[in-house]
Amino acid sequence: MFLNLRTGSNRFFVFVVLAVVVCFPLPVNAGGQAKVKGIRHFSSPDYTRIVVDLSSPPEFSKNRLSNPDRIYFDLKNSSIAKEIKTHLPVGDGIVKTIRASQFNDDTVRLVFDIEEITDYKSFIIEDPVRLVIDLYGKGKGTDNRVLAVTKKRIVIDAGHGGHDPGAVGPNKLYEKDVVLDIAVKLKRILSADPVNEIYLTRENDVFIPLEERTAIANRKNADLFVSIHANASPRKQAKGVETYLLNWTDDEEANRVAARENKISLKKMKEMNRQMDTVGAILSGLMRENKRDESIKLANYIQRSIISGLDDNYGDVPDLGVKQALFYVLFGAKMPSILVEVSFISNPEEEKLLSQDEYRMNIAKAIAEGLHTYTASAPAIQKMAVFSNNRAD
Repeated sequence: MFLNLRTGSNRFFVFVVLAVVVCFPLPVNAGGQAKVKGIRHFSSPDYTRIVVDLSSPPEFSKNRLSNPDRIYFDLKNSSIAKEIKTHLPVGDGIVKTIRASQFNDDTVRLVFDIEEITDYKSFIIEDPVRLVIDLYGKGKGTDNRVLAVTKKRIVIDAGHGGHDPGAVGPNKLYEKDVVLDIAVKLKRILSADPVNEIYLTRENDVFIPLEERTAIANRKNADLFVSIHANASPRKQAKGVETYLLNWTDDEEANRVAARENKISLKKMKEMNRQMDTVGAILSGLMRENKRDESIKLANYIQRSIISGLDDNYGDVPDLGVKQALFYVLFGAKMPSILVEVSFISNPEEEKLLSQDEYRMNIAKAIAEGLHTYTASAPAIQKMAVFSNNRAD
């Protein structure tokens, strides 16, 4: 049976986390001003993500003005680092330029000169702290001719990497190494079918911030986004497989998993969920952006495929089911997206299995089979392939 998340009006909204951080900004660091340390941006024909690197989470306000069209964010109790660029030309059809200045003694103003957008949203990610602003456009540089195609573009995300090892097993097996190997194997399997177009967020041991992973999927105009992780628990006996989609939850264990992957405290994770329960009704339209119903289907197909595939080779694998939680890595995804915890690296038995090439290959095959079942059971994925030099690659 598919997981049913339709109980209760607030649970209907997958992406309401964005409202929480806008309506309930994180408190200012009591130790002093938040420092703006850098500004980055990622562009595609119909989407721009701007990332502001900060020393601590500030309170902020925002507004949109016309003539000329621009959006500004005022970061309270903040200062701007002297060494950063304060004027960044973008020119991607959505944002013309990004400007930053010390508006007054304790306020940094960020201004985005807009060409044309349909909407914009913002949220804060911690450790390290950054403010993320997503701006949505209509797509530029096309001649309006389109072609329906069935090629499936899938972005596979291997969690962690570089200086971030993820969870570490009792025998020092690193999550970042396990999931990268599974992701590479999965790409190889899926790429054997010529209708698949497969991308990895990372292909070696490098660190990629969480907000960049979703930006990669959006920039590639992906049909599906799958983030691969290995689970961990203070209970050494914990074992099994579980798959997540983005939504708020009051489940203690799901919040614990999300807090670990997000690198925030369980207390802060629970606060985020409580706040969301009060403001969820504001953002009913956002549910559609994250393809909630399709994410549920995708999660169920992959979960069932992994359990079935591992049961055939390794006996009775605990099926922990499909769950929901607020994973930063899924924020802003414009396609069906899920996060799979393939086994518990903290469990000595499952760590030993995860260290084996055959076990990792079986997981990759199972995820591939789940993806195949999903795409075969749903109406053919049809994308409007635009004849343009501005391809999302």
